[in-house]
Amino acid sequence: MVDARRDARRRVPRTDEVLSDPRVAAAAARLGRPIVKAAVARGQQAVRDGHAQPDAVADLALASLPPFASSLQPVLNATGVLLHTNLGRASLSAAAVDAVTAASGTTDIEFDLATGMRARRGRGALAALAEAVPDAEAVHVVNNGAAAVALAASALAATPPSEPREVIVSRGEMIEIGDGFRLPDLVASTGAVLREVGTTNRTALRDYADAVGPRTAMVLKVHPSNFVVTGFTSTVPVAELTTLGVPIVADIGSGLLTAHPLLPSEPDAASALQAGAALVTASGDKLLGGPQAGLLLGRADVVQRIRRHPLARAVRVDKLTLAALEATLRGHRTPVLAALEAAPNQLRTRAERLAADLVTAGLDAEGVASDAAVGGGGAPAVVLPSAALALPTALVEPLRAPAVAGVPPVVGRVERGRCLLDLRTVPPERDDDLRAAVLVAAHAAGLRS
Repeated sequence: MVDARRDARRRVPRTDEVLSDPRVAAAAARLGRPIVKAAVARGQQAVRDGHAQPDAVADLALASLPPFASSLQPVLNATGVLLHTNLGRASLSAAAVDAVTAASGTTDIEFDLATGMRARRGRGALAALAEAVPDAEAVHVVNNGAAAVALAASALAATPPSEPREVIVSRGEMIEIGDGFRLPDLVASTGAVLREVGTTNRTALRDYADAVGPRTAMVLKVHPSNFVVTGFTSTVPVAELTTLGVPIVADIGSGLLTAHPLLPSEPDAASALQAGAALVTASGDKLLGGPQAGLLLGRADVVQRIRRHPLARAVRVDKLTLAALEATLRGHRTPVLAALEAAPNQLRTRAERLAADLVTAGLDAEGVASDAAVGGGGAPAVVLPSAALALPTALVEPLRAPAVAGVPPVVGRVERGRCLLDLRTVPPERDDDLRAAVLVAAHAAGLRS
């Protein structure tokens, strides 16, 4: 046995020999030589350890290769949270994906093909955003929502350090935006002085009026998009704040450009501008359904001041984001909107059909009613009626890490002692993929032979 293993080790094929295999060479051209070479080394080690034959190295290497050169994996979001921050928030539309592919090479991002002269960067995306919100005199785009707020505060409250200007914010809107980042720290990082007014649960117009003075740069109206305060509460709408005589910046957060009937309490950009806001900031990868971006819409003089601030260059958006944003704004209905507007009866039908198929395959499965949510810092009080597959909790981990190549990882949630796969966040055309993933997971968990 020892001699046989030693002999097998002597017969381990050379790395360059394996890499010359046409199949392995094609994989190296697609994924990159370092990734493929590492896979070959793992196959060679399996031979040295006596777990494989020398002529199997190429097959072992190919079987262990990732589908993409990036470590990011496509995941089926079955959590019932439409905009799951840990899963990348909004899924891009097919139009946006095509636009990103088209823009991935050399492109006319700052070049006018008709005149041969330099052109404004991202003019197509900016035009699409302006058309989507006609109430905005001008628009600008940066790389994320927090950057939009920071840039606005920097541009509007920019003064010498010895004379810092103030940004007024209600105490009830002093939010934490995730991963420990907090609005007060964000504003303070710009050099502005944060002036808190009101209380946690109630802020009145007089609180703002008492704080406004010669050093006031702006009032920041923040939508508390990831929590709800109920009971004895009061806030001041944008329309009333405009009577203070200082610029009102409304951070609506979730990226809803116009009002939506399913989200009656969610602020939108058009309404805020109509109410008199000098500037609205929002995220592109939330309810808008586009790429990560910070949107700034408002008065021409305010947006121009922001656009020419030195910090604007540091938070400039790239060509792929601009392409995806323009396609999102001009293209067909986004996956986020499709999930938001999915009919509960259709979701129930899908859940029952999938459950029946799985029961036929010998699994413990049923279609159940479920509650979905917008998530991602949007509409925290809205419950979306949904339907889900209820499965044994033993499937939670195998679903996240499928043992068969080509089967997507599936992330659900555990509720009432069952693994729930909520179909509001699974596109109908992915039902077959979901069924296959459950069957593979059940086999791995020993629940199906």
